[in-house]
Amino acid sequence: MLAAMKRILPVLLLIGLLGVLSAPSTIAQPEVPSPEREIRRLLDAQVQDWNRGELEGFMEGYWNSSELTFFSGDNAVSGWQGTLDRYRRRYQSEGREMGRLEFREVRVVVLSEDAAFVRGRYHLELSSGETPTGLFTLIARRRPEGWRIVHDHTSS
Repeated sequence: MLAAMKRILPVLLLIGLLGVLSAPSTIAQPEVPSPEREIRRLLDAQVQDWNRGELEGFMEGYWNSSELTFFSGDNAVSGWQGTLDRYRRRYQSEGREMGRLEFREVRVVVLSEDAAFVRGRYHLELSSGETPTGLFTLIARRRPEGWRIVHDHTSS
C-alpha cells in the first residue's frame, strides 16, 4: 500500500500543478485607458489648470513643438511658445483675467491608435459678467509623453 502511494503521489502532484497552470488567472490585469478617455483626461486637466490660473499647466496639453498650430479668428500662431505668448497677452496681461473655463459638448473621434479629432464648445465666465463662448476643433496625437494637442482651431 505504501509503495502504491509513493507512485500515485507524484502523479497527483503533477495533475494539481497542471490544473493550476491551466486555470484562468484571477489576478486583475491593469486597465489600459482608451484613447478617448486619455484625451478627455487631458482636456479635464487643462480646465483645472486654467481655473487655477496656471497657464503653463494648461499648456502642457499642447505639443511642445515649433510645429504646433493655433488658429483663432483670422490669426494663425505657430509653435508652443507663440501659443503661450498669445494666451498670456489675451488672458494674463494688464487688465485681463483668465476667468472660469468649461468645455462642453466635447466629442472625441479616434482616427487611429495615435490620432484623434476633437470638437466641442468652450465657455468662459469672467468677473465682469461676460461669458465668451465659442467652438473648438482639435487634432490630438499620441506622443511619447502622452496625448497632446498638435492643432487647435478656436472660434468665438
